[in-house]
Amino acid sequence: MSEVIASTLFLFSVLIPTKLWYSPDQPVTIEVRSNEAVRLVLVDFLGRVVDTQEDTRVEKPGQVELKRLFPAARSGTYILYAVPEEKQLPDFVGTPLVVQIRTDKRPGAQPGPMVWRVEPLRYAVLQTEFGSMTICFFYDVAPNTACNFLRLAEEGFYDGLVFHRVVRDFVVQAGDPLGTDPQRAGTGGTGYHVQAEFHDRQHVRGVLSMARQGDDLEQQGLMPRSEFANSASSQFFICLNYDRTKFLDGRYTAFGKVVEGLDVLGKLESVQTGPNDRPIDPPKILKITVQPVTPGKNPYQASLAQ
Repeated sequence: MSEVIASTLFLFSVLIPTKLWYSPDQPVTIEVRSNEAVRLVLVDFLGRVVDTQEDTRVEKPGQVELKRLFPAARSGTYILYAVPEEKQLPDFVGTPLVVQIRTDKRPGAQPGPMVWRVEPLRYAVLQTEFGSMTICFFYDVAPNTACNFLRLAEEGFYDGLVFHRVVRDFVVQAGDPLGTDPQRAGTGGTGYHVQAEFHDRQHVRGVLSMARQGDDLEQQGLMPRSEFANSASSQFFICLNYDRTKFLDGRYTAFGKVVEGLDVLGKLESVQTGPNDRPIDPPKILKITVQPVTPGKNPYQASLAQ
C-alpha cells in the first residue's frame, strides 16, 4: 500500500497501526485516536469474540499493544473494532482493522507466527453501465489474492476494462487488459502471477474467484499441477449458478463476494453473446472504488452475522 493511499485511509480513522507489518519479536502497536473512551474488541471472521483477561478500555488518545491485550490470539485473521463505552457490537467508531497472524506453511517450517499484518478493513464498489455491485473480501482464506485485487483496483487497473466472457448460468468474467481484442481476449494479465489460495469457501452465486489456466489433468478429476494452479493474474469471474460452479470449489481461489447489487449481476448475465461466449457489446467496468468500512457503511456485518 502506498503512503498516499495509507494516509487517505487513515485520515478519519480511530485505530491507526504504527506500521502495516510486524515481525514476531516486535510489539504490535496501535494508535487510538479517540477523545472519548472506547473498548477494543477483537473478533475472528466467524464473528466470535476473542477472550481476554486484560482491560481493553482506552480512555484517551494513545498507543496500545495488541499482543498484550489479546494473548489468546493465535494464527488466523481477526477484525479489531473500537466500540464506544456502554455500547456493544455491531456499534463501533472509525474504521476497523484487519489483523492477520501469518505462519510459515512450508513443509518442515517451525511453528508459531511468522509475521503480523495490520490494515484497514475495506470493501469495493464495482461500477458498470448497469449499476454498481458492492464486494466484500475473504481476508481470512485468500488474503494475498484479496490484496492483489484491492491494489490493482486502487491503482486503476480495472477501470475501463470489459466483461469479455459471459456464460449464462455459469460465470461472467473480466479483468483482462486485452479483453477488447476478439483474437486475444482471455489471454491478458498484469505480467505476474498470483499463487493459488485454495480453501473450502463455496463458489455460490455472487462469489468472485480468480481465472487461471486450466490443466488437462483436471478433466480426469485430478487437482491442477502447480504451474496451472498458480497461473492467475488479474482476470476474475463472478459465479452465477452453484449447480454449475460447485466443481470449482477447492480448485479455484474464491476471494470475495457481491453483497449488494445482485440485480446488476443478473443484467450482466443477460447480455447477448456470440462465438466463444463473447458479448456482442461487451459491458464495461466503469470504475472500481475501494472504500474503508465505516459505522455508516459496513457491508461485512451481514456476512459476519451469518
